[in-house]
Amino acid sequence: MNETTTPAENRLRYEKSPYLLQHAQDPVHWWSWCPGAFHAAKQEDKPIFLSIGYSACHWCHEMARETFQDPDAAAALNRDFIAVKVDREERPDIDAVYMAACQALTGSGGWPLTVLMTPDQQPFWAGTYLPPRGRQGQLGLAELLDEAARLWHSDRQRLLDLGQKVTRHIAYEPPSSPVPPDRTLLLETVNQLRRRYDPQNGGFGSAPKFPSAHDLLFLLAYARSEGDELAREMALTTLEQMSRGGIFDQIGGGFCRYSTDAAWRIPHFEKMLYDNALLSIAYLEAYAQTGRARFREIACRTLDYALEELRLPGGGFACAQDADSGGREGGYYLLTRAGLEEALSPAEAGAICRRLSIGGAESVPHLLDDPAYASFWPEHSEACRKAAAYRRRRPLHRDEKVLTAWNAMMIAALAKAGRVLGEERYLRAAQDARLFLKTRLTQPDGRLWHCWRGREAAIEGQLEDYAFYCWALVELYEATFAPAYLREAANLADQMKGRFWDGDSGGFYRTSAQAGRLLVRQKDSIDAGTPSGGGAAALALTKLARLTGADGFRTLAQSQLAWLAGDARDNPAARCFALYAMTEALYPRRELVCVSSGGIPPWLAGVGEAYRLSVVAKTPDNARALANLIPSTAGYPLPGRGETLYYLCREGSCAPPVDTLDALRGLLSAGRELVLG
Repeated sequence: MNETTTPAENRLRYEKSPYLLQHAQDPVHWWSWCPGAFHAAKQEDKPIFLSIGYSACHWCHEMARETFQDPDAAAALNRDFIAVKVDREERPDIDAVYMAACQALTGSGGWPLTVLMTPDQQPFWAGTYLPPRGRQGQLGLAELLDEAARLWHSDRQRLLDLGQKVTRHIAYEPPSSPVPPDRTLLLETVNQLRRRYDPQNGGFGSAPKFPSAHDLLFLLAYARSEGDELAREMALTTLEQMSRGGIFDQIGGGFCRYSTDAAWRIPHFEKMLYDNALLSIAYLEAYAQTGRARFREIACRTLDYALEELRLPGGGFACAQDADSGGREGGYYLLTRAGLEEALSPAEAGAICRRLSIGGAESVPHLLDDPAYASFWPEHSEACRKAAAYRRRRPLHRDEKVLTAWNAMMIAALAKAGRVLGEERYLRAAQDARLFLKTRLTQPDGRLWHCWRGREAAIEGQLEDYAFYCWALVELYEATFAPAYLREAANLADQMKGRFWDGDSGGFYRTSAQAGRLLVRQKDSIDAGTPSGGGAAALALTKLARLTGADGFRTLAQSQLAWLAGDARDNPAARCFALYAMTEALYPRRELVCVSSGGIPPWLAGVGEAYRLSVVAKTPDNARALANLIPSTAGYPLPGRGETLYYLCREGSCAPPVDTLDALRGLLSAGRELVLG
């Protein structure tokens, strides 16, 4: 990140971010976010023009083509401003600060995010997409820049005052009032979601409509714990309808980022790693609760998409695929019957075109008009594979940044698939991705990097990186019973506390005290495109405390949950991942301790999913390591050669051990939801 290059040039060619490199040939004299940019702004007495986006974003491409390539717009930027370009995926901390400013100034937000601010980083104007010149009542960049430059020289105090006012607003933190989470808060969240629920199409609110996997995970967890059928139905209907719509790639698998309509028919076409990871978990949970083959199919097709399209050499995952192809939004995905007849036989093409509503004009494939939609993939999977191969002739940009938090979400999804489905290939992929993070994104002292690209790790890890990776490691432990994963999770939790915890007021900060200074240091509790890091921290700590029995983890988990509960009182539905974590604490699991001298039974990892148990497995090989991590396991003696004993416990009190699967089924039968074995 070059800070000493010659003035009057576009400096982005020195960057590694695919998004910044997309702008490296702009006539704008871009800087990356670095001290040199702010030093130049002070020296030249110019305000900052900040533009934030990401490489797979259609409207970011439009503003790049239409506005930043415009000679007049570029000249005005270069003359009167210091222009700074930020990849929001590379710097979610910067994006969060200025998205809060945009919402404070305008009531809404989005990408590309456009901000004008002082050299001291205080924002005085914010918006999103801007054409080069005004049209049809929409403000243009030329008019904005002219007026801002005029005010900067003629009425600067007005801009400075506004910047200070916005800064005070986004820096304000209400007095801390932690409260223990309770079931009333969960019920209020369900009621808030119910009021926004679309019973016809599923989902919440109107167009544009987002998958919001964190909402669905909370509803499924609440339904499983409380037996609330309406909560379950909201989640299941949403999952069913999304899987029929164009937001799900019916040809190649995987989900696009959101739907432009209420029925999930027409997507906004970029595909993000985090959406596909978290939605996979939601479909796996739906399958675990219902046994419906459809949910299993969509989970597998989503995970298989990630393995085929996003996995990189070495096991890590790229973060996104583009919305645009060949300069057109959705150009990669739109199909015609004539095009499919190039790849398929006339009979195959005719059959899938009828079922996917593909006609003579370019169409988004969907199953919303097919009453027999559940039979589509079993009957036409081979034709879809041929169509996917035909489609791959088209260009499609992939952003190959490896983001620690997003990869951790995919590790958690793959580990859950290994447990729920018994599919070894998913578990192996999870282990490979964990090894990628361990070897490329973990520093020698255990600290994390945030991102990796081009054989280089960069940017100190943020709360979301530590929290989601800690959660993923716990999920991996529960899938494999390898103590190394639990040990690594415990070490990360200790790092997370030391770097991000507010010991005075409670709650985790988004960035560490050692990170570069931003306008404000925020705490992270509200779900946005991705679930909150604060919610992920609570989930990881709660699971870690339950498995290890460690008082330190239990106390920290309780403190974080109390801080989140106090923070959530006004609008809990905006914090569903935190509420998802609360279900883990408010509905304690029974514990199953397997002590075996003959090897861990292959079905054991599925027990936690099937019966909502916390499972620990002790063998002669791991007994010493396990005793260091979970001291209580020392009290369970190893049986004779080839024998296995199962202790079913609740809050440390155990029933007499049993030694067969049938006997264990008998103990668990009151809570049985899936058949073992």
